[in-house]
Amino acid sequence: MSGMSSGHWHASTEDLRAEFRDHLDLEHIKTLHETSGWRHAAIAVRQFALAAICAYLVIRFPSTLWIWLPAAVLLGFVVFSFTVLLHEVVHRAVFCDRARSVRALAWLYAVPSGLAPSQFTRWHLDHHAELGTDDLDPKRHHLTPKIVRRWFKLLYMTPALFPIYFRAAAREAATYEPEFRARLRGERVGVIAFHLSLMAAIAWFGGAALLVKLYIVPIFCVFPIAFTINRLGQHYDIVPEDPAAWGTIIRTNPVWNFLFLWSNYHMEHHYFPRVPFYNLPALHKALDPIFKRHPMRVRTYGGLLWDWLAKNKTPHLNWH
Repeated sequence: MSGMSSGHWHASTEDLRAEFRDHLDLEHIKTLHETSGWRHAAIAVRQFALAAICAYLVIRFPSTLWIWLPAAVLLGFVVFSFTVLLHEVVHRAVFCDRARSVRALAWLYAVPSGLAPSQFTRWHLDHHAELGTDDLDPKRHHLTPKIVRRWFKLLYMTPALFPIYFRAAAREAATYEPEFRARLRGERVGVIAFHLSLMAAIAWFGGAALLVKLYIVPIFCVFPIAFTINRLGQHYDIVPEDPAAWGTIIRTNPVWNFLFLWSNYHMEHHYFPRVPFYNLPALHKALDPIFKRHPMRVRTYGGLLWDWLAKNKTPHLNWH
């Protein structure tokens, strides 16, 4: 799915790959690449079940703030988690490479968060190939805030994220070949039609108040916060001079692992993108010899948010 790529990340990490050969147990790394379709399915079923439970609590207790509000917040994080499940499909880290199965799963995970699966695939693979560039990495080129002001950064944690993201996606899509752009338009129409139909159904059967609590709060209020926090832990605090440190190492815990489905192990993922997400904690431990050889700080999401907003740090630089 990747377009015209210079392969900047691959070309920049020749020394890093030599370190892998010299300092890692490559047989162990190989075992971490093994996928389990059943394990992935169990996690996916759990996320859909969580979404259903949260929706039930909002519908059943719409007047009890201490019940419906936490349920709506968790629902927003669950919706975000579907982008992580889609991410697993993109990297063929599920169970197989059969085209029909892969495409069906991509649609299943893309629709809840409003994504066009083909664009997410191409956008993300180009991000991997061009990591470290200012203009070829679509995430950095189109989505990173170009206005380093607190008020503008805060927009990414509000419903304004959606026009910002779709504008970025449209700019990148303008560089694609015509046939692929036509495919993306069809996918977007399908995804938008689903969400408009869902909103109409909720409003019709439950009224405007339920629409706000069951859809507006999780999707438009919580999802942008989850998206922004997760993205802060990717490539904002880095060491530009060292390709091994072009991402951030997060001090994780079971809560973030649960909410983000291990996507908080982001630099580890860039080192070995086909390791399934449930093996990323073990990969993190295996990579410890590499981390110790490079100027990489272990960060927390709270510390990143403080640097990002209170100190107004510029993205993609060394914040130390």
